[in-house]
Amino acid sequence: MRTKSRIVCNNYNMESDKSLIQLIESSIQKNWDKDALTDYKGVTFQYKDVARKIEKIHIVFQHAGINPKDKIAICGRNSANWTACFLATITYGCVAVPILHEFKPDNIHNIVNHSEARMLFAGDQIWENLNEEFMPLLEGIIELKNLEVVVSRSEKLTYATEHLNEEFGKKHPCRFRAENVGYKKENPEDPAIINYTSGTTGYSKGVMLPYRAITSNITHIHNKVGLKAGDSIVSMLPLGHIFGLVFDFIYGITAGAHLWFLTRMPSPKIIAESFAEIRPKVIACVPLIVEKIIKKNILPKVDNKLGKLILNLPIISDKIKDIIREKAMEVFGGNFIEIVIGGAPFNPEIESFLRKINFPYTIAYGMTECAPLICHSRWDEIEYQSCGKTVANMETKILSDNPETIPGELICRGTNVMLGYYKNKQATDQAIDSNGWLHTGDMAIKDKEGNIFIKGRCKNMLLTSTGQNIYPEEIEARLNNMPYVNESLIILNKEKLIALVYPDKEDAFVHGLSQKQLEDAIELNRTELNKQLPAFSQISRVKLFPEEFEKTAKKSIKRFLYQNINE
Repeated sequence: MRTKSRIVCNNYNMESDKSLIQLIESSIQKNWDKDALTDYKGVTFQYKDVARKIEKIHIVFQHAGINPKDKIAICGRNSANWTACFLATITYGCVAVPILHEFKPDNIHNIVNHSEARMLFAGDQIWENLNEEFMPLLEGIIELKNLEVVVSRSEKLTYATEHLNEEFGKKHPCRFRAENVGYKKENPEDPAIINYTSGTTGYSKGVMLPYRAITSNITHIHNKVGLKAGDSIVSMLPLGHIFGLVFDFIYGITAGAHLWFLTRMPSPKIIAESFAEIRPKVIACVPLIVEKIIKKNILPKVDNKLGKLILNLPIISDKIKDIIREKAMEVFGGNFIEIVIGGAPFNPEIESFLRKINFPYTIAYGMTECAPLICHSRWDEIEYQSCGKTVANMETKILSDNPETIPGELICRGTNVMLGYYKNKQATDQAIDSNGWLHTGDMAIKDKEGNIFIKGRCKNMLLTSTGQNIYPEEIEARLNNMPYVNESLIILNKEKLIALVYPDKEDAFVHGLSQKQLEDAIELNRTELNKQLPAFSQISRVKLFPEEFEKTAKKSIKRFLYQNINE
């Protein structure tokens, strides 16, 4: 049984009666001289510096003729300037359109045009591959790195950028102080963000998220997690995705935290180096990152017969588990309240290991359409393989005759739910029914205590000719834990289940395996796995893939690309 060490989260009293914009304004004023945003190995902005950047961008918007409710697109890697531009956008009253930097140029062009964005902030690497001629509605394009205008289609915009310091001086002839910060309170039902999904279906939809949904999310996170002003957060999740945008950035800013941006791919090596220095208080990430670090850095130290024996001895195991837990904690900086995992299913065997050592992890479940939270519980409350209980201001229901034992589609409604898909009423009506229930497309069960257990995507469920329902994610989770398997996909082809496997060639090389020996080892995995599975869900054959499966920004495999693999 898991040890419960409940930590009361009353060390930060969020002003729940305030709007999102007022919370941002209040945090900037209260934390004026504290560090706010840091590019790792680069520049640091204090809250007063962020306020000045916001004010200068407001001046540019005003002179360029940008009006409240206009759309402003932002596309680039996580950085201090990215977040400053986002804050300037929503505090001006405009609608932010964050775009994943991993999107292809044609998709970026389409999103900018579809959203009717009037300005685009673009990272320098992104800008190199874009063509302004394909985005005719833009007034201008500003490069994120130095906030310099690279395309101006307006004399007003050109004037504003060339005379920015002069105009700032006119507006604030004396020193710019905390009392000069004042932003207009928003209407809770107005859209704050249009976030284009990167889902596994191959196309993007613009999710309109109102201020009420963002405020509701951060209120829940404040009450559950409990950051204090000055605490550090490492922003690893892409800010173009709602999980990272809300759970890391907006939550952190409203709490007065210090946000760090790695500005590059968070590999295990970079995480170990940066986390040891930053010692973050809260970590939000996708399962893949945690799984890789635990498999590469922690499990090898106990993955032997003696180690497994020690972990199961009742008398001395607690002491040994504490040692292993401390080592695992240190890999992530050793100073965090909890690691929040979301965006994709979590490997059950890795989760089981973390629970054995009492490691403070939890699962957050949601979707872009809920900005993003639907379920989330603290690490010392969550049940094994559950994604927690329904969050504040939301209700959930399972469409099943027996929701406790028979999976059904999970639906939800409440304050977090989107306004709809931008300029796509048909898709909105398909997602939200006449009673306001958002259909998640996920199959789940809910126990008597309200814990929700996700079984897989409705569209991923494989139905055999004999009427058997197979959830491929459950088989993949087991296969992914077997020797020499990096990741896998289970598909149904001519009534036979086939496992597509991307092998761990690095591990195979370390153990001196030839290609033939690797293939034999994977085939042995298939045989062993089938012993654990009922007859209707056994794997008929394995096909090895030479490279990693293509993924979305939240590291979900784009399954639609692999459904028609020939036998």
